Amino acid sequence: MLWQGRRESGNVEDRRGIGGGQMAVGGGILGVIALVLNFLLGGGSGDGGQMPPLPGQSQTAAPPGPRSADEEKLASFVKVVLADTEDTWGELLQRNGQSYPAPTLVLFTGSVQSGCGGASAQSGPFYCPADQKLYVDLSFYDELRNRFGGGGDFAMAYVVAHEVGHHIQTLMGTSEKMARIRSRVSEEEYNQYSVRMELQADFYAGVWAHYQKGKGFLEEGDVEEALNAANAIGDDRLQKQAQGYANPESFTHGTSAQRMYWFKKGFETGDISQGDTFNTNDLH
Repeated sequence: MLWQGRRESGNVEDRRGIGGGQMAVGGGILGVIALVLNFLLGGGSGDGGQMPPLPGQSQTAAPPGPRSADEEKLASFVKVVLADTEDTWGELLQRNGQSYPAPTLVLFTGSVQSGCGGASAQSGPFYCPADQKLYVDLSFYDELRNRFGGGGDFAMAYVVAHEVGHHIQTLMGTSEKMARIRSRVSEEEYNQYSVRMELQADFYAGVWAHYQKGKGFLEEGDVEEALNAANAIGDDRLQKQAQGYANPESFTHGTSAQRMYWFKKGFETGDISQGDTFNTNDLH
């Protein structure tokens, strides 16, 4: 992806070096279950949805350690990707007569407090609809490349664009509808809805990539890097790696084939209206 020297988003909170909670939450790209129902259904902490520090923990910044040139380069890259999502979704929603309140990117190290509770880096990148922020520990890039085999800068761009896709769902009311569904169905039935929501976020990531291509920002191999990443983090593949077999009833994000299909559909069409994963009988 051609990104160096381009605009970086200012909607960024750099919390690297700030302590946070250890509870894994969030609904991240790897399949963590979101603990956001209380906020979406009218609850919260009374302070705008942001959870206070856990007992014995602090949100004050510790002196940050030295950061490598590679880490700072990756941080700049992610900020450029976020800026591109702001431009793309701002233009697309404006065509439909809507404004685009952009999400905030939170960079953290190890663990973090979000409006959905505490999370660790093991959750992977995630989006919290309660505070409309996406959370990324930059070390995930190495894990994506080394553990999951999803290398290349555009693999990380896909991850960021997927989480921004969840922000689009929040703006469109999908996240709130999902929370209400969750309160009245079984876990197994809700998992089916969750798969559809995650595949739609993959579709939205593909839509964003479609417009990056149109602007001349994509390089040869970028789309393949995104597809490889989608393939690497399908529920079936992750479960087989972890336990030797896949249990479709517990899928929450979709199979590798489904995730690749919906990203590719978004990329090929660039048409938001073709991403209604909730009203199709065939998710591929």
